[in-house]
Amino acid sequence: MKPHSHRLSQSPEGSPRPAKPKEIASADWSIALLPGLSTDDHTRLIACGVHTTLQLFNQGKTAEARNHLAGQLQIPIRHINKWVALADLARIPGVGCQYCGLLLHAGVASPTQLAQTPLDRLHRQMLKLQVATLQRRDLCPEIGEVEQWSRQARMLG
Repeated sequence: MKPHSHRLSQSPEGSPRPAKPKEIASADWSIALLPGLSTDDHTRLIACGVHTTLQLFNQGKTAEARNHLAGQLQIPIRHINKWVALADLARIPGVGCQYCGLLLHAGVASPTQLAQTPLDRLHRQMLKLQVATLQRRDLCPEIGEVEQWSRQARMLG
């Protein structure tokens, strides 16, 4: 995908200003693809009407809603908090369920935080995690891909 340049529009005063980036839709994945869910967790989420990552994200937007879901599932709130954070990161199309866990373990808990994190530092942290856990440098996404995620995070609607 080619990087796009921001066109300049005229402000009321006549000076150029960057055009706002277009919004993109949140990606939505089967809940079965969310990393870290056991088969039992998956089954219980389905029983509560949560079939996709976007449904989980929407059902867990508030602390009260997350507490309610934890009560329904009879699991500790920390699991729900983690799953909702993963579902939030999975909304970024380039991240999805493939890299949301890596981002979370690298210290990024939301698209907003990703958009504000210095990319070189984040990329180094992700590379360090990949090497430490999998002994594989080649599985770490390239810096250009991480830059695309950051751009998508800023454009999420």
